[in-house]
Amino acid sequence: MSQLDALTLAVIQAGLQQVCNEMDIAFSRSAFSPVIAEADDRSDGIYDRDTGALISQGEYGLPVFVGTMQYSTGELIRLIREGRAGSPEPGDIYIVNDPYLGGTHLMDVRFVKPVFVEGELFCWLQNTGHWPDIGGMVPGGFSAHATEVEQEGLRLPPVKLFKRGTMDQEIFSIIASNIRVADQRIGDIKAQAAALMVGESRLADLLAKYGRDTLDAAIKEIRARSAERMRAEIRQIPDGIYRSEAFVDSDGVVDEPLRIALTMTKAGDGLTFDFSGSSPPCRGPMNSVVATTYSSVYLAVKHVFPDVPINAGTFEPLTIHRPEGTFLDARYPRPVSGCAAEVSQRIAEAVFLALVQAIPDKVTAAPAGTSGNFALGGFDPAKNAPYVMYQITGGGYGGNAAHDGLSNGCSTIGISKTAPVEVMEQYYPVLFRRFALREGSGGAGAHRGGFGVHYEVELLRGEARASFVMDHGRFGPPGVLGGAAGAPNVVRIHRDGETITPLHLSKDQNIAIRAGDRVEVMTPGGGGYGAPETRDPALVARDLRRGYYRADEADTLWGSQS
Repeated sequence: MSQLDALTLAVIQAGLQQVCNEMDIAFSRSAFSPVIAEADDRSDGIYDRDTGALISQGEYGLPVFVGTMQYSTGELIRLIREGRAGSPEPGDIYIVNDPYLGGTHLMDVRFVKPVFVEGELFCWLQNTGHWPDIGGMVPGGFSAHATEVEQEGLRLPPVKLFKRGTMDQEIFSIIASNIRVADQRIGDIKAQAAALMVGESRLADLLAKYGRDTLDAAIKEIRARSAERMRAEIRQIPDGIYRSEAFVDSDGVVDEPLRIALTMTKAGDGLTFDFSGSSPPCRGPMNSVVATTYSSVYLAVKHVFPDVPINAGTFEPLTIHRPEGTFLDARYPRPVSGCAAEVSQRIAEAVFLALVQAIPDKVTAAPAGTSGNFALGGFDPAKNAPYVMYQITGGGYGGNAAHDGLSNGCSTIGISKTAPVEVMEQYYPVLFRRFALREGSGGAGAHRGGFGVHYEVELLRGEARASFVMDHGRFGPPGVLGGAAGAPNVVRIHRDGETITPLHLSKDQNIAIRAGDRVEVMTPGGGGYGAPETRDPALVARDLRRGYYRADEADTLWGSQS
C-alpha cells in the first residue's frame, strides 16, 4: 500500500473500467441479435473471487444489472462451495439465468468466467445478454399471463457451458431444443463468450504491469473510497423519514394495481429502505426477485449521485430490509418476466419520489418508467424461416429544478436504445408506418416532463403473435412539487378497421396478427416539476412555436402563462 500513490490508483481504476468497457463493446459488435448488437441490452463486470462483490462494471452496460450480477456471482460461489456446481478451472464458462439465484427475467442470460493467475483464482468476469427468446408459452418470453415460472421459459442453474475452453455440445443441444429460432443463438453465445475472453486478456495486461498484490490493494482502496464518497453525499440529505408509493398497473392476470410502499430513513451517513408495506406476491409475472429489488434501489440512488464511482463500496451505506411477504421478494415458482424491465422501474420511481422530498434540487419528477417490451413471433414466408422480434422504446424523463425533462430517454434501468427501424425492417417482415415524438405527453409543470415516443408497425406478410409487458398504462408518471403526471402508456391493435385495446392496457399476450394489421404504441411522458402556473411564459411560447401543443392545450395546461 505504501507504493499505491494517487496516480497509480487512478490509472488502475480507469484500467479496470476499460476492461469492462471493452467487454461491452466486443459483446455488442459480435452479437447476432439486434437487441444486443443494436440496442445494447447487455452488461459486463469484474467480481471478487471470494464474495462476488462488484469490482468494476462497464459504463456501457445496463444499470439494473449492477446488483443482480453481483448477487448471482455470490450465489455461484456459494453453490460451488456446497458442491452443487462444478469447481472452476481455467477456460470454464458457466451459464445461468435462474431468477431466484440473483437473476432478473429468464431472457437475461449470464455467462460467468473464472480468471486465474499462476494457478490461483484472481476474480470472476461476468456478463449478461438479453436473448430474444428463451422458450416458454409466448415468443420472446414476455408472457403477460404466466402464473408460474415454467411457463416463461427454460430456467438454467449454473452449469459449465464451456469446459476448459470447449463448448459442451450436449448442454448446448438441451438449450437449443427448448428455445425458438435456436440456430441463431449460437452467434449470441459465441459473442458472449468472446467478450469474457477479451476481458480476461485485458485484465492479464493490467496484472502483468502492476502485479497481483498491487491490483488487490487498489481494488480494496477503490471500494473504500467509493463507500466514503457515497456517505459524504448522503450526509448532505436532511435526517428524517420519507415515505412514497408507486403503482404497477396490474400483474397481467388480476386487473388490480400493485402497490410499492417505501419508507426511507436518513440518519447520519446512511439510508435505510423498507418496502414491507407493499402488495403481497401476485399471481401474474410482475413479481420481483430480491436481487432485482436491491439492484433497483442501487441504480436509483446512483442516478441521483452519478459522480460516485460504481463498485460494491458505492452501496455499502445503503441498508435494504428484505421485503419478505411482498411481491418484491419473489420465491419459486412465482413468475417474474416483468420484474427487470417494469417492476424495477416502479421501485426506482418510489425511491425518486422519496428523495425529491428531501433534496428537491437533485431529483427529477418521475420518468416514463417502462421499457415498452413488445415481442412479435411468427413465420416469414419470404425467407421461409421463423423469427422472434423484440422491440424496446424510450419515453419522457421528469422535469427537474433546472430544466424540462429529456424526451425519448432510455428506460430508467438501462442504457438500451431502440434498434434502428431500418435494421428491424431488414430482419423482420414489418414496416414502421410511424416513429415520432409523442408531442404534448410530458406532464405540465414549471419544468414540464419530456415526451414519449409514438410508433406504429405493420406486419407485411405471414402471421404472427404479439405480446406486451409494459406499464404506466393505468397511471401516468407522477409529477412532483405541484407538477402534473405525464401521459400514460397506450397500446392499440388496428385490424380490419377495428381498434383493440388490451384489457390490462399495457399487458397482453398471443394476440393474433395478420398481414396488414398494425400495432400502435405511445410511450409515457415524464412527470412535471413544480406548479404549472409558475412556468416561464417564454418556454410556453417556445413549445407553441415548435408545435408541441395547440394554443387551446397550452391555455388548459398553463393558463395565463400561454
